[in-house]
Amino acid sequence: MVAIETLIEATLEHIVLVYTTLFISIVISIPLAFMSLYSKKLAFVVMRFANLVQAVPSFAVVAIMVPLIGIGFTPAVIAIMLRALLPIIKNTYIGLSNVDPALIDYAEGVGLSQWQIHRHIRLPNAYPAMFAGIKFAAILANSIAVLTAFIGSGGLGEIIFQGLIGYNTKTLLIGAIPAIGLAILIELSFTLLEKKLTPAHMRE
Repeated sequence: MVAIETLIEATLEHIVLVYTTLFISIVISIPLAFMSLYSKKLAFVVMRFANLVQAVPSFAVVAIMVPLIGIGFTPAVIAIMLRALLPIIKNTYIGLSNVDPALIDYAEGVGLSQWQIHRHIRLPNAYPAMFAGIKFAAILANSIAVLTAFIGSGGLGEIIFQGLIGYNTKTLLIGAIPAIGLAILIELSFTLLEKKLTPAHMRE
């Protein structure tokens, strides 16, 4: 039986791993999506690289970190981030691109700077697609964080694998149920944040 202290510690490790990775992925992806608006070559390279990494099985991405970087928290963050980048970059880029050109022309005509156009027109327009990408990336990160227990990241994956190795259903469920709960919490929290930030006229 898993001690409550062990479960709490594993849950906190899991949360830190998922949200650290998600934060880094967002910080990298959104600027790349903006920069891709100005360079078709960059957009091509970024999308190709993200699609290529996405095509590799998650377990293979996790496993390849060991000979390249080693084991522990940092390799786990990199492995998860490589899989989380694509949905955020792709959806943000699509959202930023799908703005009526006439609206951009009007904004430029009334004297708005590029920064103001991004801030007040492109970004709000991109929120629905961007948050869809972030939610998917967060749920993906949550699931891959379980796999990274194989390379020493700790977290709920460690408890789940203990249950699998020992054929212990109780231990398996003790690790799996909080992981499922976190996935649901991630979905709900980002949905609420999206509703709060998205202008009323853009909501479905």
